[in-house]
Amino acid sequence: MQNQDFSSLRIQAGITIEALADKLGYSPRQVYRWERGEQPPREAALSLLRAMVQGSTNVTVLNSRFTFIDLFAGIGGLRRGFDSIGGHCVFTSEWNKYAQQTYATNFRDNHPINGDITRIGTEDIPDHDVLVAGFPCQPFSIAGVSKKNSLGRSHGFLDEAQGTLFFDVARILNEKRPAAFMLENVKNLKSHDKGRTFEVIMKTLREELGYHVWHKVIDANHFVPQHRERIVIVGFRENVPFNWEDLKLPAKSAQQLRRILHPEDGSEDTEEPYTVGAQARVNDKYTLTDKLWEYLQGYAAKHKAAGNGFGFGLVGPDDVARTLSARYYKDGSEILINRGEGKNPRRLTPRECARLMGYGDDFRIPVSDTQAYMQFGNSVAVPVFCEVARIMQPHIQMLVSQQQQQFKEAG
Repeated sequence: MQNQDFSSLRIQAGITIEALADKLGYSPRQVYRWERGEQPPREAALSLLRAMVQGSTNVTVLNSRFTFIDLFAGIGGLRRGFDSIGGHCVFTSEWNKYAQQTYATNFRDNHPINGDITRIGTEDIPDHDVLVAGFPCQPFSIAGVSKKNSLGRSHGFLDEAQGTLFFDVARILNEKRPAAFMLENVKNLKSHDKGRTFEVIMKTLREELGYHVWHKVIDANHFVPQHRERIVIVGFRENVPFNWEDLKLPAKSAQQLRRILHPEDGSEDTEEPYTVGAQARVNDKYTLTDKLWEYLQGYAAKHKAAGNGFGFGLVGPDDVARTLSARYYKDGSEILINRGEGKNPRRLTPRECARLMGYGDDFRIPVSDTQAYMQFGNSVAVPVFCEVARIMQPHIQMLVSQQQQQFKEAG
């Protein structure tokens, strides 16, 4: 429907694909994909066309684009959030070759996917308005800092965070000075290394780099049928009126697993190898073997007898799942789908995992099941970051517009 609207609006606006691509800053090839229905058009493109049809090329619409970089990109979950508000990704870094494959399949860019960010000089990263990163969590060593203190020598983030992947985020922020950033990590970042990791991160961002910073733990269960808590850190170069109260979070557990499970009744197209036959039944290969099912039951019983809560998570269509993890490929134990009395449960298919993380069925999965399970288990829940990006957007735009005005006046 969006693609039909796009094509119709473009014709009504009387603008060629090439001219529209030039206005938007996308390649003509990308705009052709929207026109042909191969990908959903960006909202920024639809907004511009609507304004043109209404007889206005509103400056705020034309200038609504901003640039961002995607670090520790995974399969592009964070990027989807910033794409949704009109952002244009100008640099991507992801070291895992299989994640690179999935990312490249789903995002057709005019820039290559760069590898290990620790090997990339800041001078090789283009200027950008927003830095986006889901950096891995590592402890910070205090030995070097203590030694420098004893010698009366100064130290900053370049020393204190050296050897950690956060250091690479910090050095890019320090040299590129983007208008804003958004960082994502596991909830336990706040307590990691007895709180020292988070302390160094906040000190670095606020005191060393001079950004105004907000953080919040958000449970993806507001948007998807899965408990998944992540900490979100948002920062702006200037003191903007950002407020977490602007988030629109649906009620928790309103979404149930039936929303993401294959209906197995022929109402959806068959997608081999995940579903087979005219009814699009889940492939038998996702059903646990007798041996594995017996092992998991025995393992759970043993820990229950010992007073521990470890065990498998057996769920049905009306339930909410535990957190999907990168180890899901091993036995699927955290989320097993109940198939009824006397039947072994099954794993989620990779397509169901994609849905559980908020990816639409247009998201392509070019890798093996094992790699797909690891990728979705490591991903963010897309709708959470679409919402975070939404409340960041007006502040990003204000800072970008101010900068553009300053350049005009200086020129």
